[in-house]
Amino acid sequence: MWFTRVSINHPVFATMVMAAFLVLGIFSYHRLPVEQFPNVEFPVVVVTTAWPGASPEVVESDITRRIEEQVNTISGVYELSSRSFEGNSVVIIRFDLTVDPAQATQDVREKIALVRPQLREDVKESLVTRFNPDDVPVVSLAIRSKQRDARELTTLADQVVKRRLENVRGVGRVTLVGGVRREVQVALRPTDMEALRVGVDQVMQALASENQELPAGTLVSRDREQVVQIRARMGSVADFGRIIVARRGGHPVYLSQVADVIDGEEEPETSALVDGERAIALDVVRAQGENTIAVVDSARRTVERPAAELPPDVTVSVVRDASTAIRNSVSSVQRNIVEGALLTVAIVFLFLSSWRSTVITGLTLPISLIGTFLVMFAMGFSINLVTLLALSICVGLLIDDAIVVRENIVRHRAMGKHHRDAAFDGTKEIGLAVAATTFTIVAVFMPIGFMGGIIGRFFKQFGVTVAFAVMLSMLIAFTLDPMLSSVWRDPDVHGPRGNGPVARLLRVFQATMLRLEGGYVALLRWGLRHRVIALAAAAAIFASAFPLMKLVGTEFVPEADNNEIYVQFYTPVGSSLQFTEDKLRQVEAALQEFEGVTMTYGTINTGVAQGRNYALAFAVLVDRSRRPLSVQQMRTPVRERLARIAGITVTDLGTLNAVSSGKPIQISIQGQDTAVLDRLAVQVQQAIAAVNAQLGRGGIVEVDTSSKPAKPTVSAEIDRALASDLGVGVAQVSAVLRPLLAGDATTTGARPTTRTTTCGCACRAGSAVRWTTWDASPSCRRVPTATASRGW
Repeated sequence: MWFTRVSINHPVFATMVMAAFLVLGIFSYHRLPVEQFPNVEFPVVVVTTAWPGASPEVVESDITRRIEEQVNTISGVYELSSRSFEGNSVVIIRFDLTVDPAQATQDVREKIALVRPQLREDVKESLVTRFNPDDVPVVSLAIRSKQRDARELTTLADQVVKRRLENVRGVGRVTLVGGVRREVQVALRPTDMEALRVGVDQVMQALASENQELPAGTLVSRDREQVVQIRARMGSVADFGRIIVARRGGHPVYLSQVADVIDGEEEPETSALVDGERAIALDVVRAQGENTIAVVDSARRTVERPAAELPPDVTVSVVRDASTAIRNSVSSVQRNIVEGALLTVAIVFLFLSSWRSTVITGLTLPISLIGTFLVMFAMGFSINLVTLLALSICVGLLIDDAIVVRENIVRHRAMGKHHRDAAFDGTKEIGLAVAATTFTIVAVFMPIGFMGGIIGRFFKQFGVTVAFAVMLSMLIAFTLDPMLSSVWRDPDVHGPRGNGPVARLLRVFQATMLRLEGGYVALLRWGLRHRVIALAAAAAIFASAFPLMKLVGTEFVPEADNNEIYVQFYTPVGSSLQFTEDKLRQVEAALQEFEGVTMTYGTINTGVAQGRNYALAFAVLVDRSRRPLSVQQMRTPVRERLARIAGITVTDLGTLNAVSSGKPIQISIQGQDTAVLDRLAVQVQQAIAAVNAQLGRGGIVEVDTSSKPAKPTVSAEIDRALASDLGVGVAQVSAVLRPLLAGDATTTGARPTTRTTTCGCACRAGSAVRWTTWDASPSCRRVPTATASRGW
């Protein structure tokens, strides 16, 4: 026990060591990130490949299977799954937990590069990303105005608010939802095109070649150099009509002769509603590994600055804040830790009957808790529910060593020893037992930090935090407590003195404890005399616990009430954006019927709900103390109310869980024949419905299947003989139809004027070119003033 002797002989040194733990712990606390759960990297890579206009069957055979064949050769692949949608392929590669996620992503990119030459030219480049369970918006903003239309609001949101948010540290992506961009539509007139013998491909080629800015080299003279630039970018909407698309009989054919150029708007792909009214929303997703609370606070501060630059009629408001749940959860646990510490000190005071002994032992709590933050910071941990849970469990354990040491020191002092000798002898005598107790706790909790699997990744911080906290408390018990006991003598070593209210309370408490001790001794004697009965009773109690385990539910993490209810649903396949938007309004109106709902926010074709018939709805609730039902209790009435809305299928309802994904129970049916799989999926759903009927209480809800009905299709069958006579092939027909229906990108560039930025030029759903430029404006520095795009 040399460190005990050093601390007793050098009290200043011992005090400064404890002060160092406090100071460094406080500095570490302010630098620790705050999260809801530990940041765990999953070795899961997602490959997304777009092929506009392709059916799910064609996507699966031509893209998905080829990608699966290549990535399946990578070492360490644990599970390979895929989803083929209309115009989109998603391949999910799950690796062993021992595989580095960054290296796995790089290996997948190398394999995808080998697949690319095998795909058609109109297939988009594959997007390879690492799966992040927290890749959801941390804050959503709504931009609204009663005087401006959606196009102008989109301009302000895109060019002012969005650009500011993208520069915020920690922001990974900002998605604009419900925007309507300006678009110049080139509406082709088939009759005139046929009369002038002009094809769609000629119009596309003319638009792509004439609307360009190209470098032409450099003029070099004796004293200077000049760059030659060909500026052929269209300056206005009317300029498109003067583009020459062909020459017939020596005369030019202008675009205005075969098409109408219309200054319109592009077809919206997404929609956002706030309280049933359309709005322009901005969903902010944090970068991987960043602190959610820091990103949200920075985003809020950033939004306040451009809000002053916007017109007075434009408002920017926060409609959803994911950090609120984290703040509430963390603050609740922190409050429980403080309450537990105060109660622990109070109970120690009642049992020790000495305020000096209480102070000496109670100092162990703040020093151990605050000093643990230094260890957490050094190991790269964060303040989350897991680490705070570890500290809350430690509150009762941290003071145990100090109580035992202090009680033994008081006993030696009552034997008449000098206070310095009593401090050293008491600590030395009990040191082995204290160390054994502490290392027993370490032996229990430390292995939790080395568990395998996903659970081990989450609870690593839990086990390490508990282990270091109790070891720090043991160090304090062997150094600070003996030192304080040696220099701060306690006159009440034989019990409380005086006639004050506190002394009387302590004497009454000690008398009560003595009576309880007498009852315990009597019970102990009875147990020793009736050993068989005592053992039988203990075995019966132990055995009765096993049947009760079936009544206790199991879950990964308890579901918290975050003052928000979340609904995900879809409309029938083939539904238009307007139809889904009408259903979303009905869902929001239904949610607002419940008490405690303050605001609703819904989006279509965003996030995890990709598709014009998929929607998400959030209902913001008042604090739990101000509403009669919790989120869990609201599920059943909300589900029953939404069931009365025709045309929607609810797939998820409750709280958006950032840890787990997917349904609690998933059934996978595998096979080669899609028709057989669809038939079996229907049979499985019928079996689930039968089980649900037997339960009689709706135990299985939100049943869904990944096999969706085929979208209504218009088939174009080629008469090969006639096509051959006319000199037309299948590839030529497809080359004409794709620009008209799916759209093809053509050019990108910038208007050769001041204060401009890069713009895009693309074909969209029918002989289309979208062209955008920005000029200066009093209300916005860069405002879109022209767009050229497609039309019928």
